[in-house]
Amino acid sequence: MKTTNRLTGTGVARRRRQPFLSLVVLLGTCLMWAPFSAPAQQDYPSRPIRLLVPAAPGGTTDILARTFGAKLSEALKQQVVVDNRASASGVIAGEMTANAPPDGYTLMLAYHQHTVNAALGAKLPYHPVTSYTAISQLTSAGLQLVVHPSTPVENLAQFIAWTRAHKGAINFGSAGIGSGGHLAGELYNQMAGIKAAHIPYKGSGPSLADLVGGQYHYNFSGLQASMPLVRSGKLKGLAVTTPKRIAALPDLPAVAEALPGFEVVGWYGVIAPAKLPGPIVSRLHSELVKIITLPDIRERILADGSEPVGSSPEEFTKYLHADLAKWAKVVKESGAKLD
Repeated sequence: MKTTNRLTGTGVARRRRQPFLSLVVLLGTCLMWAPFSAPAQQDYPSRPIRLLVPAAPGGTTDILARTFGAKLSEALKQQVVVDNRASASGVIAGEMTANAPPDGYTLMLAYHQHTVNAALGAKLPYHPVTSYTAISQLTSAGLQLVVHPSTPVENLAQFIAWTRAHKGAINFGSAGIGSGGHLAGELYNQMAGIKAAHIPYKGSGPSLADLVGGQYHYNFSGLQASMPLVRSGKLKGLAVTTPKRIAALPDLPAVAEALPGFEVVGWYGVIAPAKLPGPIVSRLHSELVKIITLPDIRERILADGSEPVGSSPEEFTKYLHADLAKWAKVVKESGAKLD
């Protein structure tokens, strides 16, 4: 009996000690890792940061990335290296960013094609919103509705009436399938109740050259490309696609003034891999917003026909979800597809 009691007592003691030892091991593991993660975030950044750009050098996205990258380097005291990855409509840069460690050393200057790709039904190796941490939308940029000077309209109201009453085929050009101009044209078709055919080009230059030559009827073009042609009298500007008028073209109405709810805005913003730690998100967001408010940066943005934004991570995330849903609906109703 004594032997049995001793053995039973030993078993109970062992069973009591095992949970206690497990807890000690768990706490020890947490304490071992905690000192490494917290200081790593506090010391951020301690090495150069890569800013991926899903576009070729020299374009709007690249110029914006280099402008903000240079200022961010000054603010963070670490070099921000711009890495252009222009292939596959930005999908390569998107995949590289989504698969990078969420440590703040890989960022991406994303733009509207990021959500449009998914809306057009492309099979992406990532989700355009949930695979990332949104940090801040930097700017927004609308398009300009332009026509040939010989077109018998002088304002937006006349243009809408003209397209609705036009006899025979009517068509619009764009920089290509899935471009902002293409989607704006499809949205106009739906909201104005017309059936204009889309003529895709390989870039805004060729599309505007043919409009200047009178080869088709109208174009929703990027402001940077169309404003010089309007100023020179080669094209006629009628409206902008932003929700309201813009500072660069205050005399032009927004299409939404005649067709409430019409909005086609190209966005540019900084995103990072999903699950980026909160302190790093806050640091990056704070510095980017400071850069946007710098007088020289603000003036440059406005001069290009864009608008500074500087949204919070939460606001930018909601905006990306809404943008994806909006264009998915437009694409579905129009039947637009990638080649």
